[in-house]
Amino acid sequence: MKINNFIVLVLDSFGIGEMADVSKVRPQDKGSNTVLHLMENKEAKYWNNLEKLGLFNALGNDKYKNKYSKTATYGKSELKHFGADTFFGHQEIIGTRPKEPIKMKFSEVIDEVENDLERNNFKVNRYKKNNLELLVVNKSIFIGDNMETDLGQAINVVGALDISGFDNIKKVGNIVRKHVKVPRVIAFGGSDVVYSDLEANVITKDDYIGVDAPNSGVYKKNYHCVHIGYGVEPTVQLPYILNKIDIKTYLYGKVADICYNPNDLFYPNVDTDLVFMDLIHNLKSNKKGFHFVNIQETDLSGHDQNPEKYINIVNKSDVYIGGLIKLLGKDDLLIVMADHGNDPTNGSSKHSRENVPILIYNSKISNIQKPNYIGLRKTMADVGATGAEFYGTKLENGTSFLKELKL
Repeated sequence: MKINNFIVLVLDSFGIGEMADVSKVRPQDKGSNTVLHLMENKEAKYWNNLEKLGLFNALGNDKYKNKYSKTATYGKSELKHFGADTFFGHQEIIGTRPKEPIKMKFSEVIDEVENDLERNNFKVNRYKKNNLELLVVNKSIFIGDNMETDLGQAINVVGALDISGFDNIKKVGNIVRKHVKVPRVIAFGGSDVVYSDLEANVITKDDYIGVDAPNSGVYKKNYHCVHIGYGVEPTVQLPYILNKIDIKTYLYGKVADICYNPNDLFYPNVDTDLVFMDLIHNLKSNKKGFHFVNIQETDLSGHDQNPEKYINIVNKSDVYIGGLIKLLGKDDLLIVMADHGNDPTNGSSKHSRENVPILIYNSKISNIQKPNYIGLRKTMADVGATGAEFYGTKLENGTSFLKELKL
């Protein structure tokens, strides 16, 4: 059987405008539009390949330098998952039907987590601020609420990597996972960070307490991370289904930390250059199959509220996308998309609930001399379903748009 490449490239947080339900479910995201507000910034933008793929067709705005494509096959998608979340966004893309998350505060389980950690020979202390408490393990790992996403949706286990080591951070994360029902426990750390950096950035809001991770510097050097999910069933997802028919899955960037892969082919870099280089190396090495890629530095720029940095990461990505297109065979399929928004101009370091672009490339459809709009999809799982049909199989969730591509 001839195996072709199905490539999904996620520019993390590259949303194209608030969803219709924002005023009801996330009023704080009213007016958010990541791509549009980046376009309004004066920083120079070199997005020629994204333009050809139909980014501005999907955005519905071409009043700036970049214009509508006359040959693009494109669409956009709503988020089926609640909120605007990287973990659930990627689970949705590969075929999960998201369930409403179970919210909780870390304070609800702090006693039992503390006891379990001590049973596992960790030294545990409590840190108190504004009458709220979090846990500090081995004077290097802080456990508290995630203050970057919707409050109550995740627990952070954030460590000074040089002191604690990533193995200990992961061990602590797995112990926490046993006791909480939030969608994600995120265990991560970075180099050149010490106890005082984490302590100085403990913040509180309402009844939640955690470390302001972006401000602590933990993302800046040698960032390591694993997302430990709750209630995600990998057997309905594209990598599992493809493995049953001997199609391999390759996971790159942040997606390697958050999605199940039965083939154990992981390339978990954060640096944009390294992520693209891993992908390009594998394509040149004729490693065929499903390639699922996350470019995380766009998201980190949104959290930092730094539109100039965001634009420069997109500039870099656009060049790589152009090189990637040249490597594709005539039957390979590339989809460039996002998982939610993270508007770096809206005054919030959190994700924004936005529609996402779906930009599709294949050498055959790129020669069609008029745009082909595949519509507003109701779930990003349609991408996973399309990948399944591409390889002659089927997912439980999502509706394939393969036939709409007019291959």
